[in-house]
Amino acid sequence: MKAYKKIFSVKGREILDSRGNPTVEATILARDIVTGCYYEASAAVPSGASRGQFEAVELRDGETRYMGLGVKRAVENINTKINERLYGRNVLDQMELDRLMIELDGTAGKESLGANAILAVSMAAARTAACSLNLPLYQYLGGCYTKQMPVPMMNILNGGRHATNTIDFQEFMILPVSAKSFSQGLQMCAEVYHDLKKICHGKGLSCGVGDEGGFAPDLPDAKEALTLIVEAIKRAGYEPETDLAIALDVAASELYNEADGKYHFPGETRQKKMEEGDASAEVVRDTQELIDYYEQLISQFPIASIEDGLAENDWDGWKVLTAKLGQKVKLVGDDLFVTNVKRLEAGIGLKAANAILIKPNQIGTITETMETIDLAHKNGYQTIISHRSGETEDAFIADLAVAVNCDRIKTGAPCRSERVSKYNQLLRIEESLKNNNSLHYRQDDGKI
Repeated sequence: MKAYKKIFSVKGREILDSRGNPTVEATILARDIVTGCYYEASAAVPSGASRGQFEAVELRDGETRYMGLGVKRAVENINTKINERLYGRNVLDQMELDRLMIELDGTAGKESLGANAILAVSMAAARTAACSLNLPLYQYLGGCYTKQMPVPMMNILNGGRHATNTIDFQEFMILPVSAKSFSQGLQMCAEVYHDLKKICHGKGLSCGVGDEGGFAPDLPDAKEALTLIVEAIKRAGYEPETDLAIALDVAASELYNEADGKYHFPGETRQKKMEEGDASAEVVRDTQELIDYYEQLISQFPIASIEDGLAENDWDGWKVLTAKLGQKVKLVGDDLFVTNVKRLEAGIGLKAANAILIKPNQIGTITETMETIDLAHKNGYQTIISHRSGETEDAFIADLAVAVNCDRIKTGAPCRSERVSKYNQLLRIEESLKNNNSLHYRQDDGKI
């Protein structure tokens, strides 16, 4: 007889994310029809600040509450339409539940029910199912072959939309390439993070943090930020490139100006105006100039990865970027692919990028997320599971990263509990896998 855990109720609620903005949480109650036991679990979805235009729709109320960012409509959709559609269904049938919600929504971008409503329920279903089977979430999602810990890509310095400083690039991260375990890699990154704080303090720079916990000092350009990070790596007792490499998230779509088809750098522009005393001075790069700039940075600093190096619609530019730098660094598509199978297929066909960032709330269900990961793996694209800048304490992505044997994980700085909760969950999982003699750590040399 097939195991059947009947869904009795699906309930949504409005909670706050790490920026103090509303987001959606869902709770599912299911009952084992054989034993009569009840199982209940919840899940909360994050929200991004720099969002790709092709992401699934995050349904907001648009009223005066919370400056129009309320999610009561999405919550109501959970409590009525989704609850009615999923009542009586088997919580163990993840693909079927996700399919039913996609059909119920009936739109390409999930704008009817809201991807935030659908994803909260999709995540809650997986967690409730895992609970009902007395399995850890990562094992329920990944099966018996789940064994690989991801390499942490730790954010230590913020800019762009994630901070109010003058740095144009959105994230500066470090990769512990010589680490032999996840826990060792986490330790190495945290030590560099703390030494970076000491350096910033010593130079009279702000030690305040951005949305993802990285420090957010005012610096004239990316080179100055990278110089600080290299100094912090050395101060922590490590060798740049040998022990720790650097990863960038440029978020180039935020710098792209459709009117002239070029990339505008407001932070560098401000610095140039101050130095030259010319109010009309502006730092602007076209696609080729920006690619050349990356090549220059790679030659000067131990950079192993560049995320969203070009705008989400600059497909021709991505082809050139990948052809020129794809053998030197990982080129990660975030806004370019938005965890979407169709966009990833287009990128594969064009040979654009060689890695993909995975964010479940970009697509809206766990099933679609895992389909995208599967396609990436089959075509040799590295997978990086990622948080969002507006996070919750829910550590779902930590389990997901292990479940799909992904290569790396982005979950912010070792600062702020919504970031640290993911790292701590990964430490627990590592301990569990080690105890079961099934642990594998994908040592990452930072190279192709």
